[in-house]
Amino acid sequence: MRIIRLILSVLAILFTLFMAIITPFALIGTLIVAAGLYLGSQKRKGNLIFSKPGWMTATGLILTFILGIALSEPVEQTASESQKSQLASVETKKAEEKEKKEEARKEADQKAEEEAAAKKKEEEAKAKVAAEEKAKAEAKAKEEAEAKAAAEKKANEQKNLAQKFGLEAVTVSRVVDGDTIELSDRRKVRLIGVNTPESTTRHEEYGKEASNYTTKELQGKKVWIQKDVSETDRYSRYLRFVWLAVPSNDRDENEIRNKMFNAKLVLNGYAEPSTYAPDVKYSDVFVKFAREARGKNVGLWAFGANGTTKGDLDPKEQKSTAVATTPTKPSSSGSNSTSTSQPKPAPAPAPKAEYYQNCTELRKVYPNGVPSTHPAYAPKHDRDKDNFACER
Repeated sequence: MRIIRLILSVLAILFTLFMAIITPFALIGTLIVAAGLYLGSQKRKGNLIFSKPGWMTATGLILTFILGIALSEPVEQTASESQKSQLASVETKKAEEKEKKEEARKEADQKAEEEAAAKKKEEEAKAKVAAEEKAKAEAKAKEEAEAKAAAEKKANEQKNLAQKFGLEAVTVSRVVDGDTIELSDRRKVRLIGVNTPESTTRHEEYGKEASNYTTKELQGKKVWIQKDVSETDRYSRYLRFVWLAVPSNDRDENEIRNKMFNAKLVLNGYAEPSTYAPDVKYSDVFVKFAREARGKNVGLWAFGANGTTKGDLDPKEQKSTAVATTPTKPSSSGSNSTSTSQPKPAPAPAPKAEYYQNCTELRKVYPNGVPSTHPAYAPKHDRDKDNFACER
């Protein structure tokens, strides 16, 4: 009997707990059932607190059942609403997470697009720079090729002109004095048609300046030398004109003025023109340049109208021929008349190498006239007595 009561008590408690799980309000019946079981236990021990504890237990069971049945649907509804709320919360979280993921994806896509655009822009910039560098390189190569072709063309033109005018390319290794140089092959060259003041064995005014000028302009430089008629002088020096650059026309006055060193010596007053036949190719031009320099009192002309050394513009020495007269002796017939003997004729002058009737004829050969040292010079053609005949 005792075991049965224990089993029934356990079942009652389990039932009430089950109903309490369904609805919290069923806990009231559970408490009543527990109180009834406790009072019944006390009654059996002889401690009477409530006379009918069985009824209390039964009432608790009935109340638990009623409350469980009556309130189970709202509980289920509450549970459903709670679940719905939880589901809604989960959906909201999912939506938020989805939105965040979408935003993250958009940001990632935007970042990827920006990176792609930046990369494309960078590649375009690199391609542009590469294209510009390539264009510059091509332009530079083209320019260099054109410059090379122009240089080769110019070199060929200079070579042809040098051959045409009989120019020889040489290098000046040493300057002896203002009008004498030594080449790298040991040849000594005397400049034709000019004479600078002496500065070696003897010294003349402005000789050192002329020597220094020639050293500055020629020593160590590449130049072109040109022969006239004579190969060498009596000192075995080569007689040459010196060109600083190949002329396009070796008879053009501007070319001579700007490119021939012999002419520059005269123009700058470092030398006087000094002509010795047969090397007279530029004698008239040199005399013209000397007059320009003398008119400006340049260089050696600052020391006087005759300069400081010998040249074509120096006064020519006049030679006079004496005419002798002798008295006549009386005739042997003893006549008082006397007669005067005729003077002896002067010896005829030696014939000139070249002779012209007048300046018109002379200018056909020498358009600018000739200096006093020229074989075609004649005093009758030099009316102004400046030692230059038939000048214009």
